[in-house]
Amino acid sequence: MHIRPITSSDHTFILGLANRFTDFPLPPGRPRDVVEAGILRDLERHVEERPANSFFFILEEDDGTRAGFIHLLMMEDFFSGGRNCHVSDLAVAQGHEGRGHARRLLAFAEEFGREQRCERLTLAVFPGNERARKLYETAGWNYELLRMSRPL
Repeated sequence: MHIRPITSSDHTFILGLANRFTDFPLPPGRPRDVVEAGILRDLERHVEERPANSFFFILEEDDGTRAGFIHLLMMEDFFSGGRNCHVSDLAVAQGHEGRGHARRLLAFAEEFGREQRCERLTLAVFPGNERARKLYETAGWNYELLRMSRPL
């Protein structure tokens, strides 16, 4: 398998994985259809406009089958002002789970972040996404901030 930058032919694949970001219990006040629409809108904007701080990569199996993707954003660290590499989106296609693809994409993100001279790699995860949280925790990620909200 290998990881490569996206091409325009990958857009449908990426957008087709938007539902992978909501197939777990969502926080109260976050209706699934609203969350899915927001994620899809953000993905569409980034794959179409390709902002300078936005980088998409596809993970392909040896036979060329697309198995997942990662979307990285270069961001300024709130505290230090340094450069961070943020894992905005990471998805593995259904039927490709359990093969180490997500770990490989995270390792790629770490390498990419180092090449970009980032001081840290960040991500956000919903509390109900237990599978992803377990992956991140066993891969050495630590909680830095907990974002809380309250529906009004």
